[in-house]
Amino acid sequence: MKYVIILGDGMADEPIEKLDGKTPLAYANTPTMDFLADMSEVGLAQTIPNGMKPGSDTANLSVLGYNPEVYYSGRSPLEALSIGVPMGADDIALRCNIVTVSEEDNIPYSERTIIDHSSDEISTEDAAILIDAIKPVFENEIFKFYVGTSYRHCLIWKGGEVQDITPPHDILGKVIGDYLPKQDVLRQMMEKSYDILNNHPLNLARAAEGKRKANSIWLWGAGTKPHLDDFTAKTGKIGTMISAVDLLKGIAVGAKMNVVNVEGANGGLHTNYEGKANAAVKALLNDNNDFVYIHVEAPDEMGHQGSIENKVQSIEWLDSRIIKPVYEALKASGQDFRMLILPDHPTPIRLRTHTADPVPYMLFDSTKTDKTNNIYNEVYAQKTGILIKEGHKLIDKLLF
Repeated sequence: MKYVIILGDGMADEPIEKLDGKTPLAYANTPTMDFLADMSEVGLAQTIPNGMKPGSDTANLSVLGYNPEVYYSGRSPLEALSIGVPMGADDIALRCNIVTVSEEDNIPYSERTIIDHSSDEISTEDAAILIDAIKPVFENEIFKFYVGTSYRHCLIWKGGEVQDITPPHDILGKVIGDYLPKQDVLRQMMEKSYDILNNHPLNLARAAEGKRKANSIWLWGAGTKPHLDDFTAKTGKIGTMISAVDLLKGIAVGAKMNVVNVEGANGGLHTNYEGKANAAVKALLNDNNDFVYIHVEAPDEMGHQGSIENKVQSIEWLDSRIIKPVYEALKASGQDFRMLILPDHPTPIRLRTHTADPVPYMLFDSTKTDKTNNIYNEVYAQKTGILIKEGHKLIDKLLF
């Protein structure tokens, strides 16, 4: 038996008037998911434990079978694992977003508004140039910066303190003053970064091209060195992670899973869907893996951007360019397989950030093809009455 999780990050949503009162998932043209749902179990899973923040960190830990209440030590440390950042016992890792803030003349940094948490999904190459620009000013024996992927980077603070800092995608369009770190050293670093980056030649060129400037860093997601149980020892399955996002790769590294880096996979709408699907099929059929986790970031990014059209498009491409080819390849191989399809958390267009509501899941088993007449969307999943209250136990339905 082969096992697959296909996760559309932030795919769940609310009914939207412009979509005839449907959610993007219900509105999208998804013939493969429709076909599979008719032979699948459909229900809801609570991936965010009560009292925890609805992040992709806690949610994906749950989906992989790790109870966040036990295993979660912060988001950035998981990303640090992915990019090979060394962490000592007293080190604190922080996510360092490169963001866009407003440019009004003669106002304090604290009165600026956050425009974009991703600086128009800046390329890793451009972001690396900007990280290099701030390193000489901020780095010392206490603080070290490391380049990650796109707008997502890492700061290691030796002997630092964990503090709760609001993620930038939670405050899009808001004045930043009330959300800045309480620690003077971090707040001053963010403020000074604007002075360094706003008129950097790269940002002047971006503005001339009609792109948003990547003109400030935003520090958040602090945590200590993580400790995850070995996935194979825990489940008896050899597993592989396929994602463009350092967070997911870091979880996999911590769990001693294999990680496949797909060329052209970038975490945006125009990612290499076919490359991810091909990598998954190869891992399952040629490389002796039992389990593959395919993570697609695009629905979440489109939710943060507030783009209805692009969120629908991301779901349709997930269906046609990931789910369909993986299903067809496994079916043609003659292997028995189970496929779990779900988001990690909702990212409603209305809010442009995450919520902790239960997510709809669909579990297909190639050995059980009787018609269920089920439909896969948020409203129908709720009507089934099936709710997995402890989301980290959902994987047991897939693997055992």
